[in-house]
Amino acid sequence: MNSKQFERVVVLYFSPTGNAKKVAVEAGTIISKALELPLEQMSFTLPRQREKDFIFGEADIVICTTPVYAGRLPNKILPFIQEKIKGNGSLAITINVFGNRNYDNAPIEFYNEMKKNGFDVVAVAAVPTEHVFLEEIGQGRPNSQDMFNIQDFAQRVGKKILSGNYSSDLEIPGAYPAPYYTPLGVDNQPVQFLKAKPQTHLELCDSCGACARRCPMEAISFEDTSQVPGICIKCQACVKVCHTKAKHFTDENFLSHVQMLANNYLRPAEGVFVV
Repeated sequence: MNSKQFERVVVLYFSPTGNAKKVAVEAGTIISKALELPLEQMSFTLPRQREKDFIFGEADIVICTTPVYAGRLPNKILPFIQEKIKGNGSLAITINVFGNRNYDNAPIEFYNEMKKNGFDVVAVAAVPTEHVFLEEIGQGRPNSQDMFNIQDFAQRVGKKILSGNYSSDLEIPGAYPAPYYTPLGVDNQPVQFLKAKPQTHLELCDSCGACARRCPMEAISFEDTSQVPGICIKCQACVKVCHTKAKHFTDENFLSHVQMLANNYLRPAEGVFVV
Protein backbone atom coordinates (compact mmCIF):
# COMPACT_ATOMS: atom_id res chain seq x y z
CA MET A 1 0.00 0.00 0.00
CA ASN A 2 1.22 3.47 -0.89
CA SER A 3 1.58 5.68 2.19
CA LYS A 4 -0.94 8.12 0.71
CA GLN A 5 -3.61 5.44 0.99
CA PHE A 6 -3.47 5.41 4.78
CA GLU A 7 -6.31 7.37 6.33
CA ARG A 8 -5.45 7.75 10.00
CA VAL A 9 -3.06 7.03 12.87
CA VAL A 10 -4.73 5.57 15.96
CA VAL A 11 -3.25 5.55 19.46
CA LEU A 12 -4.85 2.62 21.29
CA TYR A 13 -3.91 2.26 24.95
CA PHE A 14 -4.38 0.53 28.28
CA SER A 15 -3.09 3.14 30.71
CA PRO A 16 -4.37 3.04 34.32
CA THR A 17 -2.05 5.79 35.58
CA GLY A 18 -1.39 7.64 32.32
CA ASN A 19 2.21 6.58 31.64
CA ALA A 20 1.41 4.44 28.59
CA LYS A 21 -0.92 7.07 27.16
CA LYS A 22 1.68 9.83 27.53
CA VAL A 23 4.35 7.89 25.66
CA ALA A 24 2.02 6.63 22.93
CA VAL A 25 0.47 10.03 22.23
CA GLU A 26 3.95 11.57 21.92
CA ALA A 27 4.93 8.93 19.36
CA GLY A 28 1.58 9.09 17.59
CA THR A 29 1.71 12.86 17.23
CA ILE A 30 5.07 12.71 15.47
CA ILE A 31 4.10 9.81 13.20
CA SER A 32 0.79 11.41 12.21
CA LYS A 33 2.55 14.69 11.36
CA ALA A 34 5.20 12.90 9.32
CA LEU A 35 2.51 11.11 7.32
CA GLU A 36 0.14 14.11 7.24
CA LEU A 37 -2.66 12.00 8.71
CA PRO A 38 -5.20 12.70 11.44
CA LEU A 39 -4.50 11.26 14.89
CA GLU A 40 -7.21 9.50 16.90
CA GLN A 41 -7.03 8.24 20.48
CA MET A 42 -8.84 5.16 21.77
CA SER A 43 -8.65 3.69 25.26
CA PHE A 44 -9.38 0.19 26.51
CA THR A 45 -8.42 1.05 30.09
CA LEU A 46 -11.88 0.86 31.66
CA PRO A 47 -14.25 -2.13 31.58
CA ARG A 48 -16.94 -0.27 29.64
CA GLN A 49 -14.35 0.55 26.98
CA ARG A 50 -13.55 -3.15 26.66
CA GLU A 51 -17.14 -4.11 25.90
CA LYS A 52 -16.66 -3.53 22.17
CA ASP A 53 -14.29 -4.91 19.57
CA PHE A 54 -11.56 -2.68 18.14
CA ILE A 55 -11.48 -3.57 14.46
CA PHE A 56 -9.07 -1.93 12.03
CA GLY A 57 -8.30 -2.19 8.33
CA GLU A 58 -5.56 -1.64 5.78
CA ALA A 59 -5.99 2.14 5.87
CA ASP A 60 -5.13 2.28 9.59
CA ILE A 61 -1.82 2.67 11.39
CA VAL A 62 -2.28 1.60 15.01
CA ILE A 63 0.03 2.42 17.91
CA CYS A 64 -0.96 -0.02 20.64
CA THR A 65 0.37 0.48 24.14
CA THR A 66 0.25 -1.20 27.56
CA PRO A 67 2.38 -1.24 30.71
CA VAL A 68 4.54 -4.24 31.56
CA TYR A 69 3.16 -6.35 34.42
CA ALA A 70 5.53 -8.97 35.85
CA GLY A 71 7.63 -8.94 32.70
CA ARG A 72 4.77 -9.51 30.28
CA LEU A 73 1.50 -8.02 29.07
CA PRO A 74 -0.99 -7.61 31.95
CA ASN A 75 -2.50 -11.07 32.40
CA LYS A 76 -6.02 -9.77 33.09
CA ILE A 77 -5.93 -7.69 29.90
CA LEU A 78 -4.21 -10.21 27.63
CA PRO A 79 -7.47 -12.08 26.76
CA PHE A 80 -9.02 -8.80 25.63
CA ILE A 81 -6.00 -8.06 23.43
CA GLN A 82 -6.17 -11.56 21.94
CA GLU A 83 -9.91 -11.60 21.33
CA LYS A 84 -11.04 -8.05 20.62
CA ILE A 85 -8.29 -6.14 18.84
CA LYS A 86 -8.25 -7.10 15.15
CA GLY A 87 -5.95 -5.79 12.44
CA ASN A 88 -7.11 -7.11 9.06
CA GLY A 89 -3.85 -5.98 7.47
CA SER A 90 -3.31 -2.78 9.48
CA LEU A 91 0.18 -1.59 10.25
CA ALA A 92 0.97 -1.57 13.96
CA ILE A 93 3.58 -0.15 16.29
CA THR A 94 3.66 -1.72 19.75
CA ILE A 95 4.94 0.20 22.76
CA ASN A 96 5.31 -1.08 26.31
CA VAL A 97 6.14 1.11 29.28
CA PHE A 98 7.89 -0.38 32.30
CA GLY A 99 8.66 0.93 35.76
CA ASN A 100 12.45 1.10 35.53
CA ARG A 101 12.97 -2.57 36.48
CA ASN A 102 12.95 -4.47 33.17
CA TYR A 103 10.75 -4.89 30.13
CA ASP A 104 11.62 -8.63 30.16
CA ASN A 105 9.53 -10.48 27.55
CA ALA A 106 6.67 -8.02 27.08
CA PRO A 107 7.88 -6.50 23.77
CA ILE A 108 8.22 -9.81 21.94
CA GLU A 109 4.95 -11.08 23.43
CA PHE A 110 3.13 -7.95 22.26
CA TYR A 111 4.70 -8.24 18.81
CA ASN A 112 3.59 -11.85 18.42
CA GLU A 113 0.09 -11.35 19.80
CA MET A 114 -0.57 -8.42 17.47
CA LYS A 115 0.76 -10.35 14.48
CA LYS A 116 -1.63 -13.19 15.34
CA ASN A 117 -4.42 -10.60 15.39
CA GLY A 118 -3.81 -9.64 11.77
CA PHE A 119 -1.46 -6.69 12.16
CA ASP A 120 1.80 -6.07 10.31
CA VAL A 121 3.95 -4.93 13.23
CA VAL A 122 6.57 -2.59 11.77
CA ALA A 123 8.17 -1.26 14.96
CA VAL A 124 8.45 -2.16 18.66
CA ALA A 125 9.49 -0.12 21.68
CA ALA A 126 9.73 -0.43 25.46
CA VAL A 127 10.11 2.81 27.41
CA PRO A 128 11.14 3.21 31.07
CA THR A 129 8.78 5.25 33.22
CA GLU A 130 8.37 6.02 36.88
CA HIS A 131 7.32 2.89 38.77
CA VAL A 132 3.72 3.07 39.94
CA PHE A 133 4.58 1.28 43.20
CA LEU A 134 7.10 3.90 44.33
CA GLU A 135 7.97 7.18 42.61
CA GLU A 136 11.65 6.99 43.62
CA ILE A 137 12.03 4.02 41.26
CA GLY A 138 12.56 5.70 37.90
CA GLN A 139 11.66 9.08 39.34
CA GLY A 140 10.92 11.67 36.68
CA ARG A 141 10.88 9.20 33.82
CA PRO A 142 10.28 9.50 30.99
CA ASN A 143 12.91 12.22 31.28
CA SER A 144 14.23 14.49 28.54
CA GLN A 145 16.50 11.78 27.14
CA ASP A 146 13.63 9.28 27.12
CA MET A 147 11.45 11.77 25.27
CA PHE A 148 14.23 12.32 22.75
CA ASN A 149 14.44 8.54 22.25
CA ILE A 150 10.67 8.30 21.77
CA GLN A 151 10.71 11.15 19.27
CA ASP A 152 13.64 9.65 17.37
CA PHE A 153 11.87 6.28 17.30
CA ALA A 154 8.68 7.87 15.97
CA GLN A 155 10.57 9.79 13.28
CA ARG A 156 12.25 6.57 12.13
CA VAL A 157 8.87 4.81 12.05
CA GLY A 158 7.44 7.63 9.94
CA LYS A 159 10.33 7.39 7.48
CA LYS A 160 9.93 3.62 7.27
CA ILE A 161 6.27 3.91 6.41
CA LEU A 162 6.89 6.69 3.89
CA SER A 163 9.51 4.51 2.22
CA GLY A 164 6.89 1.88 1.49
CA ASN A 165 9.00 -0.79 3.19
CA TYR A 166 6.62 -2.26 5.73
CA SER A 167 8.82 -5.16 6.80
CA SER A 168 7.66 -6.71 10.07
CA ASP A 169 10.64 -9.06 10.31
CA LEU A 170 12.08 -7.54 13.49
CA GLU A 171 14.72 -8.74 15.93
CA ILE A 172 13.19 -8.24 19.37
CA PRO A 173 14.86 -9.19 22.65
CA GLY A 174 13.20 -11.66 24.99
CA ALA A 175 11.43 -14.99 24.75
CA TYR A 176 7.96 -15.97 23.57
CA PRO A 177 6.18 -17.69 25.18
CA ALA A 178 7.70 -17.03 28.60
CA PRO A 179 6.66 -17.25 32.26
CA TYR A 180 5.67 -14.22 34.26
CA TYR A 181 8.34 -12.64 36.43
CA THR A 182 8.24 -13.91 40.03
CA PRO A 183 8.19 -11.01 42.50
CA LEU A 184 10.86 -11.11 45.20
CA GLY A 185 10.93 -9.70 48.71
CA VAL A 186 13.75 -7.90 50.49
CA ASP A 187 15.36 -11.28 51.24
CA ASN A 188 15.31 -12.08 47.49
CA GLN A 189 12.86 -14.91 48.08
CA PRO A 190 9.60 -15.20 46.09
CA VAL A 191 6.60 -13.42 47.58
CA GLN A 192 2.92 -13.70 46.72
CA PHE A 193 0.54 -10.78 46.96
CA LEU A 194 -2.12 -11.62 44.40
CA LYS A 195 -4.85 -11.00 46.96
CA ALA A 196 -3.46 -7.66 48.15
CA LYS A 197 -5.97 -4.85 47.81
CA PRO A 198 -5.89 -1.12 48.54
CA GLN A 199 -6.88 -0.01 52.02
CA THR A 200 -8.52 3.30 52.94
CA HIS A 201 -7.67 5.81 55.64
CA LEU A 202 -11.31 6.45 56.53
CA GLU A 203 -10.48 9.70 58.28
CA LEU A 204 -9.04 11.05 55.00
CA CYS A 205 -11.61 9.69 52.55
CA ASP A 206 -14.29 12.14 51.45
CA SER A 207 -16.14 9.53 49.33
CA CYS A 208 -15.59 11.46 46.10
CA GLY A 209 -15.63 8.17 44.14
CA ALA A 210 -12.65 9.01 41.93
CA CYS A 211 -10.92 5.74 42.83
CA ALA A 212 -13.91 3.63 41.81
CA ARG A 213 -14.32 5.51 38.54
CA ARG A 214 -10.63 5.16 37.65
CA CYS A 215 -10.21 1.46 38.55
CA PRO A 216 -9.58 -0.51 35.32
CA MET A 217 -11.17 -3.62 36.84
CA GLU A 218 -14.13 -1.92 38.56
CA ALA A 219 -12.89 -3.66 41.68
CA ILE A 220 -13.82 -0.81 44.06
CA SER A 221 -17.40 -0.44 45.29
CA PHE A 222 -19.12 2.72 44.06
CA GLU A 223 -21.41 2.67 47.10
CA ASP A 224 -18.61 2.30 49.65
CA THR A 225 -15.19 3.04 48.19
CA SER A 226 -13.42 1.55 51.20
CA GLN A 227 -14.60 -1.86 49.98
CA VAL A 228 -12.80 -3.70 47.18
CA PRO A 229 -14.90 -6.76 46.31
CA GLY A 230 -13.39 -7.22 42.83
CA ILE A 231 -10.03 -8.31 41.47
CA CYS A 232 -7.19 -5.86 42.10
CA ILE A 233 -4.29 -5.81 39.63
CA LYS A 234 -2.14 -3.49 41.78
CA CYS A 235 -2.04 -0.87 39.04
CA GLN A 236 -2.11 1.95 41.63
CA ALA A 237 -4.66 3.97 39.68
CA CYS A 238 -6.74 4.47 42.82
CA VAL A 239 -3.69 5.53 44.84
CA LYS A 240 -2.59 8.01 42.19
CA VAL A 241 -6.02 9.58 41.68
CA CYS A 242 -6.93 9.95 45.38
CA HIS A 243 -6.68 13.66 46.12
CA THR A 244 -6.74 13.13 49.91
CA LYS A 245 -4.07 10.35 49.89
CA ALA A 246 -6.53 7.96 51.53
CA LYS A 247 -5.71 4.91 49.40
CA HIS A 248 -2.70 2.79 50.33
CA PHE A 249 -1.45 -0.80 50.52
CA THR A 250 -0.58 -2.59 53.75
CA ASP A 251 0.04 -6.16 52.54
CA GLU A 252 3.43 -7.19 53.98
CA ASN A 253 4.50 -9.22 50.96
CA PHE A 254 3.60 -6.39 48.61
CA LEU A 255 5.53 -3.86 50.70
CA SER A 256 8.50 -6.21 50.90
CA HIS A 257 8.54 -6.43 47.11
CA VAL A 258 8.37 -2.65 46.81
CA GLN A 259 11.34 -2.33 49.16
CA MET A 260 13.28 -4.89 47.13
CA LEU A 261 12.65 -2.81 44.01
CA ALA A 262 13.84 0.30 45.83
CA ASN A 263 16.98 -1.54 46.98
CA ASN A 264 17.90 -2.77 43.52
CA TYR A 265 16.32 -0.71 40.74
CA LEU A 266 17.04 2.95 41.33
CA ARG A 267 19.60 2.84 38.52
CA PRO A 268 18.33 4.26 35.21
CA ALA A 269 17.02 1.43 33.03
CA GLU A 270 17.45 1.46 29.27
CA GLY A 271 14.60 1.15 26.82
CA VAL A 272 14.48 -0.69 23.52
CA PHE A 273 13.52 0.76 20.13
CA VAL A 274 13.29 -1.56 17.11
CA VAL A 275 12.34 -0.26 13.67
